[in-house]
Amino acid sequence: MTTDDSHHDDASPDEDRRQSGGTWREPDARSGGESVLPDGGTEAEGADEATLDPWGSSTIADYRKLFEQFGIEAFDEVLPEVPNPHYLMRRGVIFGHRDYRPVAEAMRNDDPFAALSGFMPTGDPHIGHKLVFDEIIWHQQQGGDAHALIADLEAHSARGLSWDEIDEHATDYVLSLLALGFDPDEGTLYRQSDNREVQDLAFELGAEANFSELQAIYDFDGETDVSHMQSVVTQMADILYPQLDGPKPTVIPVGPDQDPHMRLARDLAARMRFFGVTEAFASFEADAVERTLLRQAYDAREEYAEDVDRPRCGEAADWLRDHQPAPADARESVVAKLAEAGKEPLRPRIRFLDRNATEAAFEALIEAIDGEKRVYDEHIDTFDLDHAEAEELARQVELDNGGYGFQPPSSIYHRFMTGLTGGKMSSSIPASHISLLDDPEDGYDKVKSATTGGRSTAEEQREKGGKADECPVYELYAYLLSGDDDEFAKEVYDECVGGERLCGGCKEQAAELMEQFLEEHQEKRAEWEDRLEELDIDLDSDRAPTSAD
Repeated sequence: MTTDDSHHDDASPDEDRRQSGGTWREPDARSGGESVLPDGGTEAEGADEATLDPWGSSTIADYRKLFEQFGIEAFDEVLPEVPNPHYLMRRGVIFGHRDYRPVAEAMRNDDPFAALSGFMPTGDPHIGHKLVFDEIIWHQQQGGDAHALIADLEAHSARGLSWDEIDEHATDYVLSLLALGFDPDEGTLYRQSDNREVQDLAFELGAEANFSELQAIYDFDGETDVSHMQSVVTQMADILYPQLDGPKPTVIPVGPDQDPHMRLARDLAARMRFFGVTEAFASFEADAVERTLLRQAYDAREEYAEDVDRPRCGEAADWLRDHQPAPADARESVVAKLAEAGKEPLRPRIRFLDRNATEAAFEALIEAIDGEKRVYDEHIDTFDLDHAEAEELARQVELDNGGYGFQPPSSIYHRFMTGLTGGKMSSSIPASHISLLDDPEDGYDKVKSATTGGRSTAEEQREKGGKADECPVYELYAYLLSGDDDEFAKEVYDECVGGERLCGGCKEQAAELMEQFLEEHQEKRAEWEDRLEELDIDLDSDRAPTSAD
């Protein structure tokens, strides 16, 4: 969930040639008439197709594989539902999401929502971090309850940084966040080590996780420090922290390497709930696949039921056995359950499952359900509520009885940036990245020295056009230098691939824009530096040195 240098030390040149897009699509009415960039390209040689490591060097061969392997959804599909989408969304830099629709709906309806991301202070903030800064700030500007945290416990436990190093870098991150437009009066800034509510919530969440699970997700082993494992549940608490004052849609902007954190956070949010709400068709339990087959059997009841208004489970078992819908293993399981239920009516209902409810909460839910209901030891069936009504009722009863009522957190995923030298963007290779603390003239020089997607000669460039989708300099235009001006980004792209724009002039323009950006950014940083004492965050740790120091 946290952003640190490792998030941008991973990207291969081929991987990020797809970030800046290939050819431009025509303006799309779904995105308000703006041009957006597609996702395409081939796999990067040697890239890791299956592993996402929040602390390692995961390299993504093809971002589209994340949709298939990890269930991340394409952001293009939700883009039409986002009011006033950020340019990173319009240009496809934000390429994927998990369950972002509740956040978009809250924006459209002026309902409460939140955004949070964390920053592990392991080095200078750079232009890769600016992506996350911008995403938090944009959500704040759309009316969201914005949170930004310094993941100092994680930096100390997972990276071994001393508290003095953490303090120095933390100040730099906060200054850049403020200089880019974060409003501390309307948002929340905190350090993990100073937030007792986060630590208390982490303790509660830790009771719902175990070592085997963390081992499977993060490849922990017998040599893994306990503090490192503890930092995971602390991050889970960070992700859910905005909902401590009440459940609300919450989005976490991250790179795709942080998706393991998001999947675990969503699981833990569900496990902390008092009640689960699902569909059922009879008194027995059924999983999601089995429920699909039960729905098919119920919808086909006119084909087999003696009384279509009261189909029997045994009749449905015979029908499923004869029609043999797939999958076979689920079919056999459902047939067995239906046959055992015999003459019990097959009837759709909403089921409240008792997950962590107190006895008082379970009794309160029984009382709160109007209409026909069936009460069992560990669940309640109701026949007069739809799923949304049942979810709302379950959450309200939970809140009234001391529960959290968490909504599953959402996430959006942005692409990694290519290094200016054409390889990885690495903090250990100064020429490959631009720090937000770089002297503006140094930023100018780095861009001027950057690798491009140009041809071997000016004549060949004019004849064949440049390869903007393989150019780190064009990425700078698309990700940062064009700002909100899509027409300018498109103009640079079209001129490049059309052979009108040569690399020398293109880099000169980009270098000047970068120099100007750094000058303005650092002026704003200096203004905030004199106001740090106004902030409700302690940037000077009083923690004693330890062996890690």
